[in-house]
Amino acid sequence: MEVIIRPNDSFWYYSQLFDIPLILIEQSNPQLNANQLLVGQSIKLPGYTLNNYQINGTDSLWKIAIENNIPVDMLLLMNQSIDATNLQIGQTIVIPQRVNGLLISDFDNYTFEKMVSDINNLLSVYPFISRQIIGKSVVGKDLVELQIGNGSKQVHIDGSFHANEWITTSAIMRFVNDYVLSLTNKKAIRGVNMLPLYNESFLSIVPMVNPDGVNLVLEGAEAAGEFKQDVLEINNQNEDFSNWKANISGVDLNNQYPALWEVEAARKPDSPQPRDYPGPYPLSEPEAIAMANLARERNFLRVNAFHTQGEVIYWGFEGLEPAVSRDIVNEYARVSGYQPIRYIDSYAGFKDWFIQDFRRPGFTIELGSGVNPLPFTQFEEIYQESLGIMVANLYL
Repeated sequence: MEVIIRPNDSFWYYSQLFDIPLILIEQSNPQLNANQLLVGQSIKLPGYTLNNYQINGTDSLWKIAIENNIPVDMLLLMNQSIDATNLQIGQTIVIPQRVNGLLISDFDNYTFEKMVSDINNLLSVYPFISRQIIGKSVVGKDLVELQIGNGSKQVHIDGSFHANEWITTSAIMRFVNDYVLSLTNKKAIRGVNMLPLYNESFLSIVPMVNPDGVNLVLEGAEAAGEFKQDVLEINNQNEDFSNWKANISGVDLNNQYPALWEVEAARKPDSPQPRDYPGPYPLSEPEAIAMANLARERNFLRVNAFHTQGEVIYWGFEGLEPAVSRDIVNEYARVSGYQPIRYIDSYAGFKDWFIQDFRRPGFTIELGSGVNPLPFTQFEEIYQESLGIMVANLYL
């Protein structure tokens, strides 16, 4: 929601008028100096939308304010062109309405296009979220990173490295919506006050690492565009892509990292496949490269890669993980009920490479249980289990 600055207005006043934390208003307007606001400037206020209202014969701004449980000055601010002492029947004004529910309502069959539309809606209401494009997929889809927070502690979450594990993106996007909603409404999540965590942390989120693969699983070969015949050939002309884990080129993105990649290459397929092919060499795929570059460019304290399934958390790699990893994974286990597993006979994953190259904690978190792709009927359970981990990632 945008407002036009009046004489003597300030970010602090807007914070009091709309009951929104000051830091969220400042972060929603990074291009402005809070101490040098100019009359007539437009600024963004998070957590509100505008409703049109038509004046009837008995209306006054005071009456409308009472009926909507808002201050009169909120109406004056949002309707600066009207004559408040001479309202006209049929005249249209706008009434600010606090957003107190989720903006995202449909998490099933969560395609790339659904995600982009939901992100755009979130950014319009919560402009303190930042969006960055960190790369392009093989087909040319944006690899989107969201950033939330004003702190120095940088932590990372990602989902859908594997195409048929798209439900991880749904869980992450639900958390994003819950997180920003909790901030503007000053509500706790799992008993945790989120605003101090916002001020302490900087959360990096890549909700969908493999958008081409996700769309292929959910929409079939037509979603592959110019790669349609290629994916059909890789899939033995089977038009059911529900078991597809790879990117559109038939490369398993979580077998792409130079962390004992040669071990995986020696025992995995040596040509493009729906799953498990580690590629012709490490970091051959644009999606894997983008994630590696993101980790190199930032100062992530830890990374968390969400996968399905198994209700386990893998947290070690060749003894290179720092001692604090054990404490973190034990807290993750406590809040989720998942089982920590230090080592597994699997290499070349994103968290393996992160641990190896940065000697910092990395976690592969396997959501839910069953056979991939997990049925959407598990979503609420998966979300509630993963929610504790996502919150803990901010306070640890």
